[in-house]
Amino acid sequence: MVKPWARDIFLGTDYLDDILVYDKGGKGGLGGTTKIVKEIRAEKFDTAIFFQNAFEAAFLAFLARIPIRVGFPTDGRGLLLTHRLNRTKELVEAHQVYYYLNIVSQIEEQFFGESNVDFLHPQYKLEITKEKQDAARKVLNKFEVSSEKTLVAINPGATNSRARRWIPERFADLADKLIDRGDCNVVFIGAASENEIAEGIIRQMRHKPVRLTGRTSLAESIGVLSLSDLLISNDTGPAYVSAALCTKTLTIYGSSNFWSICPTSPTSHIIHFPVHCSPCMLPDCPTQHECMVGVTVDMVYEKSMELLGKSAGSGRKLPVLVTK
Repeated sequence: MVKPWARDIFLGTDYLDDILVYDKGGKGGLGGTTKIVKEIRAEKFDTAIFFQNAFEAAFLAFLARIPIRVGFPTDGRGLLLTHRLNRTKELVEAHQVYYYLNIVSQIEEQFFGESNVDFLHPQYKLEITKEKQDAARKVLNKFEVSSEKTLVAINPGATNSRARRWIPERFADLADKLIDRGDCNVVFIGAASENEIAEGIIRQMRHKPVRLTGRTSLAESIGVLSLSDLLISNDTGPAYVSAALCTKTLTIYGSSNFWSICPTSPTSHIIHFPVHCSPCMLPDCPTQHECMVGVTVDMVYEKSMELLGKSAGSGRKLPVLVTK
């Protein structure tokens, strides 16, 4: 069960039988709550497992009369759970991948007597369907993105946190530098709510990149990421999806705890400029945004070229004058 914005992430995955969409709808959300409770109850589920920590998730399952309800007793929902998992301090401070794997491990131990979860080799992968990739190719063809060039996607937004955004003019300089090479296509991606961010960056550029921001569905965006050679992103959703698709991903971290949330995929790489006040976890920087100011265009460009296996110099083939 997911909220509407997350539905497309899981469409077509072979490990799910169905996806229930919880859309509160309306101002108060009562209509959406009533609807989803009826849908859940009609399915006659035996068990609900809560990866989410919120009270609301457990309350919906309780209202839907699901007999077994399993999760951490967070957000005051302990009485709504039939099986409370042990949430230790060490678990809270661990990387979030292990936080969620621990839920699976404890469930195995409680219901089957032992756990077979492999904590040493976690698989951070998201399957991509042919349909999603075909839809993405149509989008790229529509905007005349050449398949013969290296495809670099840039995600400059971070909807709920300005502190997580790298400096706009540096994104502009970086994109121009990539296009200057002559062997890279640059596409901007993001949600419709990030249109203003992308447009502001593009106005500062010498070249005109392809702006897909707000012009694609989430499923199409996922397809584009799967076809990309590299994603350069702030610390936000597309970076995690891209890494799970095994696309080379370079994430710029500033105010957040990168060591506890960064993707564990081998294709995921980070750039972080350490400062005394990071991680602050604030949505807006109260000082001079030093954690992002310290990340230069050259730092991101050179790391990008390293990941792509390219020279940091111009990628354009220069004419040669032959004399006899």
